[in-house]
Amino acid sequence: MPQTISPLELSSHNTLGSLWIAIDGQVYDLTEFAPNHPGGLSVLLQHAGKDGTAAYNAVHSPSLLQSTLPVSKHIGRISSPLPAPSTSTSRLSLTAPKPPLSSLISVNDFRLAAHTFLPPKTLAFISSAATDCITHRRNSTAYSDITLRPRVLVDVSAPVSLKTTILGQQVSSPIFVAPTSLGKTVHPEGEREIARACKELGGIAQVISTSASFSVSDVVQAALDHPIPAGGETGTGANVPVFLQLYVDKHAPNTEALLASLTSPDHLNDDNQQQSANKIKAVFLTVDAPVPGKREADERVPTDNPPSSPAAAAATTTPMATQLTPTSDSSGSALGRLMASYISPSLTWQTTLPWLRRLLPRSVPLVIKGIQTAADAVLAARAGADGIVVSNHGGRSLDTSPATILVLLELQRCAPWVFERVEVFVDGGITRGTDVFKALCLGARGVGVGRAVLYGLGYGREGVKRVLEILNAELVTTMKMCGVTSLDEIHAGLLNTRAVDHLVPNSLSEEHPYAKWRRAKL
Repeated sequence: MPQTISPLELSSHNTLGSLWIAIDGQVYDLTEFAPNHPGGLSVLLQHAGKDGTAAYNAVHSPSLLQSTLPVSKHIGRISSPLPAPSTSTSRLSLTAPKPPLSSLISVNDFRLAAHTFLPPKTLAFISSAATDCITHRRNSTAYSDITLRPRVLVDVSAPVSLKTTILGQQVSSPIFVAPTSLGKTVHPEGEREIARACKELGGIAQVISTSASFSVSDVVQAALDHPIPAGGETGTGANVPVFLQLYVDKHAPNTEALLASLTSPDHLNDDNQQQSANKIKAVFLTVDAPVPGKREADERVPTDNPPSSPAAAAATTTPMATQLTPTSDSSGSALGRLMASYISPSLTWQTTLPWLRRLLPRSVPLVIKGIQTAADAVLAARAGADGIVVSNHGGRSLDTSPATILVLLELQRCAPWVFERVEVFVDGGITRGTDVFKALCLGARGVGVGRAVLYGLGYGREGVKRVLEILNAELVTTMKMCGVTSLDEIHAGLLNTRAVDHLVPNSLSEEHPYAKWRRAKL
């Protein structure tokens, strides 16, 4: 006979550790399933310990849970009718408390914690990826397919220094903050708070998006004004090298004015004269998003229309990009798509790079962000780029594009000379220090982290700092376990890539066999 569950017992299972929901009178244990819920963890937490029938039936077949959830997770029937869910607000309050920062010991912990307290729209914007999220998942899983080859009986007692240079700038770690948009939707201080954390860590490089919530000048000033903590490092390494991630505006003069404002000296007093020299140290031209990707999780969660308050409006505008307030349309409500209408889709190798090079002082490196093939890496090197970022926009642009670590492998196989010509960076899927180590083994100069930093930003400066400290500590542990104590000692021989080698092209011009056959027939 099925177990009978009282409403009081159901209501006690309302946290991440024990999450029950009643649907059509049946009680289900979704604790293990919740972190992998395609619609996000937050919607399950909204209904944890309650009746979720209306929300479930609005998007799912009534039989789906019966056929997909193991029988062991079918707890029983509710003993008496539950009160109808409140419909007075579109955003139900979350019942789980914000986990204490001290309890989070991995990047994944921060991801799960963020699902308990970030607003649904913010969470959807951060975590969403293109269409079926295949590339987003592969960015991470490809790292796990590559295994380490540790060397033993090596003296690793010497302290490990992660200090290096990125585009000529001294940094305290090869890990840098990848560009993300609208940081203010996560924390009122947004990118400024990230800069403060980077400074406290001795100078982590930060890339500021054109679609950030604060201007580059605001972020730089926040870092300059922030005191170095007691016992922290001083000198140039304590400053935050700031780079600009550039989306080229359809109206070219807007981009020209932006770059001029970030590379021309200001009228400053003597005390702040260093600010003009520290505005941007490089420009990262974004080339993998000529049009916005279809991020369905973000499309499904409606925006406030109009914004519920001046603060809400301020959190969804960008100071360097065209000033827009997002409103839903017939395609949905994705912030990324609704706010990207200013981005030019007409960039080319022949015109865009020479144009930008003329606009920038020679001292400001130009980096091409969004390289997804070795062939384009070669074009970037031959076009005079100072660096490239192997990136697929965190899986947010084109689904089923290759995992970024596989593109590094392709570059090693097909055009290894590129690593000597330009500085190569990579982002996407980085959740562990072992991931950073593997990317460095395959030639990356620096490794970008985006989503993890935003999850940390939910706790402010201390949260961002803790995320980066965790990754740094895991990287040091990995290095010592593999028998190295210096970044210079890291090499590809410390990896076994055979599980993914068959996915990597053998030449720059490799074609599918069918294409060769068809061309021969024609």
